[in-house]
Amino acid sequence: MSNTESADHKLIISASPHVHSGQDIPSVMRDVIFALLPALLAGIWFFGFDAFRVLVLAVLGCVGFEMLMNRLLGRASTIKDLSAALTGILLAMNLPSGSPWWMVIVGSGAAIILGKAIYGGLGYNPFNPALVARVFLLISFPVQMTRWVVPAGITTGADAATGATPLAAAKEGAASVDSLQLLLGNVGGSFGEVSALALLAGGAYLLYRGIIRWQIPVGFIGSVVVITGIAHLAQPERYLNPLFHVLAGGLIIGAFFMATDMVTSPVTRKGMLIFGVGCGILTSVIRLWGGYPEGVSFAILLMNAVTPLIDRYTKPKVFGQVSRKLYEEGSS
Repeated sequence: MSNTESADHKLIISASPHVHSGQDIPSVMRDVIFALLPALLAGIWFFGFDAFRVLVLAVLGCVGFEMLMNRLLGRASTIKDLSAALTGILLAMNLPSGSPWWMVIVGSGAAIILGKAIYGGLGYNPFNPALVARVFLLISFPVQMTRWVVPAGITTGADAATGATPLAAAKEGAASVDSLQLLLGNVGGSFGEVSALALLAGGAYLLYRGIIRWQIPVGFIGSVVVITGIAHLAQPERYLNPLFHVLAGGLIIGAFFMATDMVTSPVTRKGMLIFGVGCGILTSVIRLWGGYPEGVSFAILLMNAVTPLIDRYTKPKVFGQVSRKLYEEGSS
C-alpha cells in the first residue's frame, strides 16, 4: 500500500471479538435497567420513600457529574447512552436506604470521576464504577455505610429501625436464618440487594436476552456454594449453610449485574468462568475468614484488576496457527 493509500484508508487494530450483534449501548443499558426494576420496586416497597430518595439522588448525581466531566474534558455528550443513569441505579442499590444526601452525591462523584472519567470514559474503565464508589464510601464513611435499615414495619407495624444485616449477624455468631425472608427481601441491608427473588428474575431476563452469559454467574455462585458448603460440613456450629450465603448480602446482584459488566470482565467464555470462580473464591474467603462480613464488592474489583491477564491467557488460537515446537520439529 502506498503512502497515499495508507493516509486515505486507516487500518484500526483492536481487541477481538469483532462481532456485530445488532445491539447498541443504549439498548443494552435499557435491558439492564429493565432487569433491575423488580429489585428496585421491592427495595422501595420494603424501605419506603428513603430508598426512592437515594435512588433519585444517585441517578441525578451520576448524570450530572457525567455532564460536568464531558464538558471539562471536551468530550461529546454521553448522557443518552444511559450508562451514567445505570451507574447511578447500581450505586443506589448498594447503599443503605438511610444514606444522607451528601454521601450519595459524594458517591456519585466518585463513581463517575474516579471510576470512569479519568480512564477515558465508557469502555476504558478497568473497574466497575458503582463498586469503586461503594468501596470509596465504605472506607471514607464506615459509620454511615454500615447503618442499615431493617424494614421492621412490614412485620410488626412499627417504623423502620436500624440493625445488623444477616451477614453481619452471622459474623458475630448471632444470625437468625430465615430463607424465605432472605428470598423475599424483608431483611436489613442495601436496599437494592435484599430481595433475592427479584434479582434472580432480573438475572434470568438478562440471560434470556443474551445480554450476559451464564459463565460468570454460575462460576461466581457455584464456587461460593462449594466453599461455604465445605466449611459448613466441617464446622456446622460455626459456619452457616450455603443457601444462606447465596441469598444473603450482595452475591446475586454482584453475580448477575456487576461482575458481568462487559467493560470490566473477560471476553472469552473460558475467561468468564475463571473470572466468576475467582470472584466466588475471594468472596467466600472474605466472608468466612476476613474482617468484613461482605466480600462481593472487593472480590469483583480485585478480579477486574486481573481481567487483562485472564483475556491474554484464554484467547483462542488463531486458525491455522502452529506451535513453535511443532514448527521447529517440522523444519528439522
